[in-house]
Amino acid sequence: MEKWNQSSSDFILLGLFPQNQTGLLLLLLIIFIFSVALLGNSTMIHLIRVDPRLHTPMYILLSQLSLMDMMYISSTVPKMAFNFLSGQKSITLLGCGVQSFFFLTMAGSEGLLLASMAYDRFVAICHPLHYPIRMSKMKCLKMIIGSWTLGSINSLSHTVYLLHLPYCHSRLVNHFFCDIPAMVPLACMDTWVYDYMVFVSTCLFLLFPFLGIAVSYGRVLFAVFHMRSKEGKKKAFTTCSTHLTVVTFYYAPFVYTYLRLRSLRSPTEDKILAVFYTILTPMLNPIIYSLRNKEVLGAMTRVFGTFSSTKT
Repeated sequence: MEKWNQSSSDFILLGLFPQNQTGLLLLLLIIFIFSVALLGNSTMIHLIRVDPRLHTPMYILLSQLSLMDMMYISSTVPKMAFNFLSGQKSITLLGCGVQSFFFLTMAGSEGLLLASMAYDRFVAICHPLHYPIRMSKMKCLKMIIGSWTLGSINSLSHTVYLLHLPYCHSRLVNHFFCDIPAMVPLACMDTWVYDYMVFVSTCLFLLFPFLGIAVSYGRVLFAVFHMRSKEGKKKAFTTCSTHLTVVTFYYAPFVYTYLRLRSLRSPTEDKILAVFYTILTPMLNPIIYSLRNKEVLGAMTRVFGTFSSTKT
């Protein structure tokens, strides 16, 4: 292991793939996924912005999810691709802090936003008559601002701490981005207090929202089961199953990674799990929501159909 050079503040990101032909093919696959994620999420944002029928709390929250996913995947993949293709795996301490800040901001904010989306569906299905009051556009805006603000504050506190840690064991980060579980072991001081902070943050921004989502959808599914209308039951079940798919792909690997004891962690396992919540989920979200949502498909037909007819 290469020892820390006190005159240098750079880290070395070991990356996700080996520097060979197989690694290059896998990187090209990641770049393809990255492109699909950017295209899909930007399309969702555009559709929700231009179609008045989608100017409802559910789709406003969905547009914010797409924005977060675009920033989420952009905080890791471009640097990983540049390092692999250039052969320069270094990242400055400041660059690591910036990457960590944006990654943690998106992680915390998206966790809270998914909980807000679950609450929206709970009110819409279980209390439809109260929906205009309990999920007004103003309340929706407060949820969005709250998600971004709390996620940013939590991220800033962790980033400042990481930047001020004394790193003296090694500057090799066994990951493809500056992730907390991969960086803390490099510090030359006891970090049990910070490990506790990570545990608390994970509970507040991931575990508790996940439990809230589980309870909300449990009540929703109970209400759906007692619906008389087959069409309403089908629509509600489709919406809930879509949200639950997104939640499972996002929360499960994230919570498993951050709540494990350090002695039980494996760098290889952490990197594989990170692919799910940093790369695959931002790509799958717009696909899942668009292909299984008639309103979004209808908006796509209207918007792009109008664009095609205007062009001709």
